[in-house]
Amino acid sequence: MQNEGGGFGGGGRQMSHICTTYAVVLALALVGGEEAFEVIDRKAMWKWLNTLKQADGGFQVALGGEEDIRGAYCGAVIIRLLNIPLNLTSESPAWSEGEPERNLLTGLADYVKRCQTFEGGISGQPDAEAHGAYAFCALGCLSLLDHPRRIIPKYLDVPRLISWLSSRQYAPEGGFSGRTNKLVDGCYSHWVGGCFPLIEACLASPEESGQAQGEATRGKLPPAPDSGLFSREGLIRYILCCCQDQSNRGGLRDKPGKTSDAYHSCYVLSGLSSAQHEWELAEPTETKTAGDDPDSVWAVLPFLDFDSQFFDQRDRVRPIHPVYAIPVQHQRAIRSYFLAKEGF
Repeated sequence: MQNEGGGFGGGGRQMSHICTTYAVVLALALVGGEEAFEVIDRKAMWKWLNTLKQADGGFQVALGGEEDIRGAYCGAVIIRLLNIPLNLTSESPAWSEGEPERNLLTGLADYVKRCQTFEGGISGQPDAEAHGAYAFCALGCLSLLDHPRRIIPKYLDVPRLISWLSSRQYAPEGGFSGRTNKLVDGCYSHWVGGCFPLIEACLASPEESGQAQGEATRGKLPPAPDSGLFSREGLIRYILCCCQDQSNRGGLRDKPGKTSDAYHSCYVLSGLSSAQHEWELAEPTETKTAGDDPDSVWAVLPFLDFDSQFFDQRDRVRPIHPVYAIPVQHQRAIRSYFLAKEGF
C-alpha cells in the first residue's frame, strides 16, 4: 500500500491519500515496535507532504485532489507522530524564495480559522456547510500546533462552536447528528462527542475567568460548567442500547436497522471512551517553549460523577488520546521512537 513517491494508498496500486496514510500510521502505531515503525519511508513521506502543502496554509488530500480540513488534521498527525522535518522543498506549492521561514505548518491554523461557519461549526473548506467530523479535525489540528488552551480560542470562536456542537445531541435518542437537521449516527459519538474533551479541557475555571467577581471571561473562554457540555449518560445509553448489533454478526452500527461495520465499530467505541473518561489539561507556560509540548499536556481519569450507575464497570473501555484517538501508550511509543531518530 506504500508508494515509492511517499504515503499510503487505500490498497495495493492505489494512489497515496492523506486520510489512508493517517489511518495506516495509526494502525502501525497500534501494532507497535521497530519492525512496524520501520515500514514507513519517512523521507518519501516528507517529500510527498511537500507536494500536498498549499500556499494558503492547507493540505490537499491527494496530489491534484481537493484541499480540505481533513488534510489539515491528518497532515498534522502524520508530521507530529513521525517527527517529519518541517522545511519545505522548492517543488512544494507553498515554497517561496522570498519567505525562507515558511514550513509545512505555516498558515495551517489560519486555514482552520477560515473554515468556521456562521453557525459556529466547522466546514470542510471555507464557505461550506458545517459538519461534525470537520469540527473534530479542526480542534485536533490546532491542538497539535500549540497548547490547546492558548491556540483554540485564538483561532476559533469557542462559544459559537460550543453552541453548534451542543445542538448536535438530540432527545430522546441521546446520540449526535453530524449536521444541522440530520439524524443521529453512531460514528458521531466520536466525531462530535470527541470534540468535547478538547473543548472542556480548554475552558477556564470560574476562578480563572473571574466570574465570581463579575469580571469578563479570559479572552473567548467561558467558565467550564460543573455538569459538562453534553449528556454523557445520554450518549452512553444510545451506544449501549442502540448501536450494538445483537445478532450473531456482532459489531457496532450507525443506528437500529443499519448493519454493523468496522468503521462504525471503531468510532462508536471511541465515542464511548470519550464519554466514560475526563481529561485534564496542564496549564500552558507564559510563552511557547520546547517544553510546552502540545502532546504531553493531557492527563486522563475515569468519569465517575454519573447520577446513577446505569452501566456495568465491565462495559468501561480503555481511554484514548483525545487528539490521536488511539490509546495513549501507543501514541507515546511511536512518537518517542521517531523523536530519537536523527535524520532519515
